[in-house]
Amino acid sequence: MTKLEEAKLRDQNKIEKIKSKWDIHNLKDIEEIMGLMQSGSIHFETSVGREFDDMLYEERENLLRAPLKKENTNKNKIFHGDLKNKKAKPSEKTVTSTYERNRKIIMGLSLIVAVGCLAYFTFYCLDAYHTKKNYEALSKLKKTDFSLLKNQNEEYQSNVTVDEKPDTPDILEEYKTLYNNNKSLIGWLKIDDTKIDYPVMQSKNEEYYLNHNFNQEEDRNGSLFIDKDCSIWPRSQNIIIYGHNMKSGKMFGGLKEYKSESYYKKHKTISFDTLYEKGEYEIMYVFSEIVHDEAEVTFKYYQFINANSEEEYDSNMNTMKEMSLYDTGVESHYGDSLITLSTCDYTKDAERFAIVARKVD
Repeated sequence: MTKLEEAKLRDQNKIEKIKSKWDIHNLKDIEEIMGLMQSGSIHFETSVGREFDDMLYEERENLLRAPLKKENTNKNKIFHGDLKNKKAKPSEKTVTSTYERNRKIIMGLSLIVAVGCLAYFTFYCLDAYHTKKNYEALSKLKKTDFSLLKNQNEEYQSNVTVDEKPDTPDILEEYKTLYNNNKSLIGWLKIDDTKIDYPVMQSKNEEYYLNHNFNQEEDRNGSLFIDKDCSIWPRSQNIIIYGHNMKSGKMFGGLKEYKSESYYKKHKTISFDTLYEKGEYEIMYVFSEIVHDEAEVTFKYYQFINANSEEEYDSNMNTMKEMSLYDTGVESHYGDSLITLSTCDYTKDAERFAIVARKVD
């Protein structure tokens, strides 16, 4: 069993213990669990825990909406109850008292729900605003001319360090400032007319950028990051880029739109720059896939980084073409540079959603 599999098993055991202690369909219990996770008392190591966290958030949101439906049901019951009471001809005082008591209960519940929803909505909006502003600032910083920045401040001392290998290219000017702020940066990914416009990171600890942003702050949105075994120089044949499928549409939350061929036709290209070169990529394959057992002998797109031969490369391409939801008509040949965008897929019989694209010469 690999270290990652062991970590996933540990996370699964934690989840089972949580389920045995708390009711994950009870609002009070869910908020208690989330509070413990936020404080660090409960900590997960892998995407198994991350998916459990997302499920809790979704369940909490559903439960917060539920009282509104219940309120409408109660109103209907009161209305029909009044009709029955009229038939029974109870005293006017009794009817008024019952009505007032129910009205006050409903108003109290409505107020509690309204305050809870407002607090949640406010937190959600502030989080979204904070994230949006952070990445807007990074985008502006990316466009900063590093040489001009140095000229404007004679005392500015760059801490940018480039690989000492003699054949390593210089970092592109527009990324030097960003790289100086966080040397885990390896590039930038953008898809026009979408929310995807983010820096791309890499860490030896693949779990780190699942819940940290560019500024190394804890952030449930995480960051886009590449597989630890990929390399931007010398460049891997295929660079695999991971990101969360956020319900807000952040990170890779919008990739699911590519399940529609009509959407693909309006968003056929992806811009991906590494620190050393700019790149425009055309999409070839779009597919959903499960995560196979480690011992299973089959093609696993998330392990395809370098093909050992042209025959192996062609075999991989043919397999992904067969898996693709539609035919883009784009072909690839041995020697092409590829990127694969990978995120979670919450649909039935699928665990991952992937888009594979080739660099345009």
